[in-house]
Amino acid sequence: MNKIIIYLFALLALSSCGSKKQSSNATKEGKGGVYLGGSLRLNEEEYLKSLFPPNITEVTGQRIVNNIYEGLVKFNVSTLAIEPCLAEKWEVLDNGKKFVFHLRKGVKFHDDPCFPDGKGREMNAHDVKFCFDLLCYNRPADIQAFWIFKDLVVGANEYNDATGKNPKDNSGVSGIKVIDDYTIEINLIRPFSVFIDRLALPQTAIYAKEAYEKYGSEMRIKTVGTGPFKIKSVQDNQVVFLEKNPNYWEKDEFGNQIPYLDFIKITFLKEKKTELAAFKKGDIDLVYRLPLEMKEEVVDNQNKLKPDYANFQLQYKNSMTIQFYGFLHPGKIFNDKKVRQAFCYAVDRDKIATFTYKGSGVPAKYGIVPPGCGSYDATKVKGYTFDPAKAQALLAEAGFPKGQGFPKVTLQINSGGGRNGQVAEAIKKMIEETLNIPIDIVTVPWAQHSESIEAAKCDFWRLGWIADYPDPENFLNLFDSRHVPADIKTKTYINSFRYKNPEFDKWFQLALETSDEKLRNEYYAKADQIVIDDAVVLPITYDIDYRLLQPNLMGCPQNAIEHRDFRRAFKKPL
Repeated sequence: MNKIIIYLFALLALSSCGSKKQSSNATKEGKGGVYLGGSLRLNEEEYLKSLFPPNITEVTGQRIVNNIYEGLVKFNVSTLAIEPCLAEKWEVLDNGKKFVFHLRKGVKFHDDPCFPDGKGREMNAHDVKFCFDLLCYNRPADIQAFWIFKDLVVGANEYNDATGKNPKDNSGVSGIKVIDDYTIEINLIRPFSVFIDRLALPQTAIYAKEAYEKYGSEMRIKTVGTGPFKIKSVQDNQVVFLEKNPNYWEKDEFGNQIPYLDFIKITFLKEKKTELAAFKKGDIDLVYRLPLEMKEEVVDNQNKLKPDYANFQLQYKNSMTIQFYGFLHPGKIFNDKKVRQAFCYAVDRDKIATFTYKGSGVPAKYGIVPPGCGSYDATKVKGYTFDPAKAQALLAEAGFPKGQGFPKVTLQINSGGGRNGQVAEAIKKMIEETLNIPIDIVTVPWAQHSESIEAAKCDFWRLGWIADYPDPENFLNLFDSRHVPADIKTKTYINSFRYKNPEFDKWFQLALETSDEKLRNEYYAKADQIVIDDAVVLPITYDIDYRLLQPNLMGCPQNAIEHRDFRRAFKKPL
């Protein structure tokens, strides 16, 4: 009964909020067949952890930030190709070790009280320098994105070391230089094939120094960027409202002011069934991922919408995403490779993909890098099959025949709209039946989940990784030992497994130093196979992403990394 009351209350809240905004949903026709005005209503299953660019570690914050802040370059929302953004052009010099960016003139920060007159000033190269220096500042509790420049940008490591010893050190990163107000130079230690892709990540977005000095830790939700939208209001755990930035620098090819929409509303309903019901009622405009238990009610086995949903738009695409369970390698439970391998062989991925995921994923039977990631051939890596006899033999070799004497295992997951719990229950049953090892499942909010993982406070956890950019490096970087801090109490966002293997590091490093794409992919495959052979994680599925859109929502193409950029989204009158 309580669940029914909560469900009805959630729908009522969505409906009432929507009705109050009807007047703001009016649109007018612009040039070129687009419509201007109106609002976009979205839902996320997990509440955001932070909107401060250097501390973005999860997709909810990332998807919101992509519409508030901007970097030097950006991803094309359809093709994922790199495009100019705050930098209108750039040169790559010194055999790929020097990047010179020429900034747009007239780009202004959002109006905000952090500025003397409350009016956003012009963004310049000194802002880029400030943000990139801060990205390398040694404060791992609040700045999780040092990995982007670590061991790559000249002077980044030195500045990180210096600020670790002296927090007042303001010498900055020597390899990042302001040439003039509209020119910034970045020098690399070595050529790096995907460096320009990293500069399109939300962690490298540019914000105002004045905002950081005024708000400090409040920048978790206090945002002052240059993007097409800005924060209007935030109600923790309930709703985030974005409004159009009236001073945005971009116009489309017809002369229409970007963005087309006036508002974006993001709610945080945790149950996918509640979200889908709200969508069907018309209170949400886009649903990402269908409730697993309801997928067959929405689409048939030919991926055609069923009659009750026929008036909506359906999008689906193989995603550059892997779902997996992580093991803490220095811990007392999973420090033996044979134990980890036993767990990997005990899971029937085909059954999970078919019966639990209902076709919303395919078995992760290759490596960590999903198929379709650039020119990389994922099929060259041999992954795990379901082999109960082998799983039992490995566990016995590790000293735990039929699970006897094995320590208590707790699997920590986040809710994920219910799907994470359904998958966890299926895997729990498989491991218990095959290995005779009881599994306790603990579900916690995302912020607590990620904090526990990064601080090495759990031994076995659920995680997924969706590509930030379409290159294998983005997945294999998770296992680079250079990201593992010396002190296990120090947080780490990348390589939270705390995995170290010199052989993996060798092949991964060779790949990063190789300009020949074919040879680089061969090195990536060798590193990928080592990760699988060492059972660093328990691979589960590669995702197939389904999206439902209201019939009048336009300008929202789907891509393989669910990169969201709503500057050209619009709604036609019904």
